[in-house]
Amino acid sequence: MLAGTRESEERAFSSACHGAGRSMSRHQARKRWSGRQLVDELSRQGIVIRSPSMRGVAEEAPGAYKDVSEVIEATHEAGLARKVAQLQPMLCVKG
Repeated sequence: MLAGTRESEERAFSSACHGAGRSMSRHQARKRWSGRQLVDELSRQGIVIRSPSMRGVAEEAPGAYKDVSEVIEATHEAGLARKVAQLQPMLCVKG
């Protein structure tokens, strides 16, 4: 979790990242992962997914996104936001 900084107000109109951002398209993600595979894999990590669409789960696979730790670190180092807490997912509702 990040908090804004005064420097961000001056340099980026109070803007900072609001997520990691995709590293591959939804189409590429569907070709690489199956929704069922992801639901089972994340369940073993203690993360529950509820979705009406296994296609949607595959499109939003964690591996389809940039490494959020790297994005947070870059944002922090650039002075656009400061790190205040680290959260771990417990539940994902897709719909």
